[in-house]
This record gives sequence, C-alpha cells and structure tokens, in this order.
Amino acid sequence: MKILITGSKGFIGKNLLDFLRGNEILEINEDIFNTNDWIRELNEKLNSNKPEVIFHVGACSDTLELDANYMMIRNYEFTRRLCNWCKLVGSKMIYSSSAANYGTNNQYPSNLYGWSKYAGEDYVINSGGIALRYFNVYGPNEAQKGRMSSVAYQMLDKHKKGLEIKIFPKEPKRDFVYVKDIISANLYAMKNYESLHSNWYEVGSGFARTFEDVLNVLKVPFTYTDESEIPNGYQFYTKSEPNKWMPGWQSEWNLENGLMDYMEFLR
Repeated sequence: MKILITGSKGFIGKNLLDFLRGNEILEINEDIFNTNDWIRELNEKLNSNKPEVIFHVGACSDTLELDANYMMIRNYEFTRRLCNWCKLVGSKMIYSSSAANYGTNNQYPSNLYGWSKYAGEDYVINSGGIALRYFNVYGPNEAQKGRMSSVAYQMLDKHKKGLEIKIFPKEPKRDFVYVKDIISANLYAMKNYESLHSNWYEVGSGFARTFEDVLNVLKVPFTYTDESEIPNGYQFYTKSEPNKWMPGWQSEWNLENGLMDYMEFLR
C-alpha cells in the first residue's frame, strides 16, 4: 500500500513508521518548509507518489508557541492542502488531533496550539477525513520533544540526573495514553475508514490518573511546589470517554502496564 506519513521523524510518526514498514511509504517532515515554495514541493510529492492513505501526524506541538503565522501555516494551512488533495483523488485522510480542543472549560481551546488543531480538525472532517483526538501520550521515541515530552519521560530523566522532582499539589489528573494505543487507533481508522469517515473520535485510556500515580509506578521520589506556582488557567482534569471512541476500538494499555513496557524500552 502507498502511504504518506507526515512528521515521521517525530514521536508518534516514528512509532507509526516503524509499525508500517513493508509498505511503500512517503515521508514528509518539517524540512519541507525550508524550501523556496513548500506548496509546490508538497503538490509534486503528492502527485508523483499518489498515496492511498495519509496519516497526517506532523505539526507544531509546542503548546507555548505564540507565533501565529508559524503555528497556523504548519497546523492549518498544510492540513488544508493535504485535505484538498485527498478529496480530489479519493485518498484516505487520518488526522492527529488533540484533546487540547477542549481547553480549560471543556468547550473550546484555550491557547494558539489548541485553536490551530481545532481548525485543522474541522477542515478534515468536512473534507471527509477522520480526526483522532489524542489525550496525554507517552512512550518510546519521545526524547526529541524536549519540554513537550511526557511527564513520565521528563521525570525519569530528572531522576537519572539526580535532580529534585516537584509536582503541583491538589492532585491534577490526566488521561495518560500509551503510544501503542495511538498506533492501534490509527490502524483501526484506516481499516474501518468507510464507516468512520467525516467524524472525530477520542483516543485515550478512559481513566484519569494523578501525576503521583505515574511517579509511584516509576518509583521516582517527589515533593510538591507551592500552590501559588500553579499557573492561571491550568487544566486540572482530562479523561477520554469510551462512548466517544471509534465504535469497536478500545484501549489495551492501562497506566501500569504501559509504563512498565516503556521502562523496558528505555533500559
């Protein structure tokens, strides 16, 4: 099968690429924006390779990015052009969206990153594609994400370096989803595209767990910051709802099993 993976050098994209090896795969990454005309470059790649399925994973994932042009070109305009090509030739479009769409009020995004994904997702759905809203993903190949890497990776790294680990008090909770669930969701979306297209779906574990839970499983000691250090608008709770998952798909990794598998990889 001819497959395009955008962001194949990133965290989720690399995991997807590793799993799909054996197919005819086209990769597009951030360096396409270094060309004199990225739109022409994109069209040439699409028209010469003609992928049957596009896994659109690539994006600016920095939730603290404030440059609107930078963010919207990568997260919206690039998405829009991929969608238009898919609609024209009849290829499948599976888009990596985000639970950032819910923001802090569980209704709308609360930062530029969230709005860029929200707008991109809307275009994908209205173009007949599938959007998958990921919750807090962790797992192999995330080291290059830096400050955007999972709490599990960051805390293990700090512990290894002998640094003090402090977390926010008041027990904020997250739906931590293992990257292998993300990959299975993408493959499920591809295989069941005809019955699932033109809609968005959540991808998570279905459980809200504390940061304390993560660190206790990892056996990493921690203390707490002062409550005054919790930033305004901080999101205290996220959880995916199974009734918003793709019908027939389900998470296979809970926090304990996922973290143990991840630690085996890191060793």
